Amino acid sequence: MNAETNRTRTIVVPCYNEAERLDTERFRQFVDGGLTRFLFVNDGSSDATASILSELAGSEPERLGVLTLERNLGKAEAVRLGLLESLRESPGAVGYWDADLATPLSAIPALCGVLEERPEVQMVLGSRVKLMGRAIERHAHRHYLGRVFATAASMILRLPVYDTQCGAKVFRTTDRLPQILAEPFRANWTFDVELLARFLWNDPEGSLPDPQRTIYEYPLPVWRDVGGSKLRVSDYPRAAADLLTIYFTYARPARREGRSRR
Repeated sequence: MNAETNRTRTIVVPCYNEAERLDTERFRQFVDGGLTRFLFVNDGSSDATASILSELAGSEPERLGVLTLERNLGKAEAVRLGLLESLRESPGAVGYWDADLATPLSAIPALCGVLEERPEVQMVLGSRVKLMGRAIERHAHRHYLGRVFATAASMILRLPVYDTQCGAKVFRTTDRLPQILAEPFRANWTFDVELLARFLWNDPEGSLPDPQRTIYEYPLPVWRDVGGSKLRVSDYPRAAADLLTIYFTYARPARREGRSRR
């Protein structure tokens, strides 16, 4: 069964010290015809996260798995290793989802549905667009700082992407995906942008179709800020430094190569 017909998907859920806010019952209760499997990555947690995840996986071993990292490696590496582990089972799609469920699990079939309906799409990004009829609840300061960051990311990527940082993304399983994930990310806070940069420029054969056809932003109907986020306003300077790293690693060489070809 190839990726075009395989509708199963594995969603990676990175977890670091999530014992106080991980809603295990919502994961247990989520059913979408048995298509979705969750892989929780315990990123070296120092609280009771490990025991909670062990109990959770034991209750539904076919649908709920755990990958344990012996020490804290950061969200970027937890997601990367989780995605690589997920690909071993050859699902039709893989993705990652924030453990706080700011994006409800009910959005998973919608994002994966884009892959099923549009065979040219390889990546679907959940996007927090505050539109009439949608319940996007985000603190004002985080929204405006996020817009500044998103504008900078869009300029670096040369892509009109609205929201790079939403923790709800799915990817079609392709031969290219393991190559994109092969090396650890250089950026921890903004690895989502680096992942997009690799998708755009890690293309030695120059065979990718138009990224505006292969990357799809899905406006989420519901998203809400959840207390306990590990991202602080003071982290934005580090995120800006990450963007510079991404620019000099991927975007600048790609632009120089483009000029030499012309």
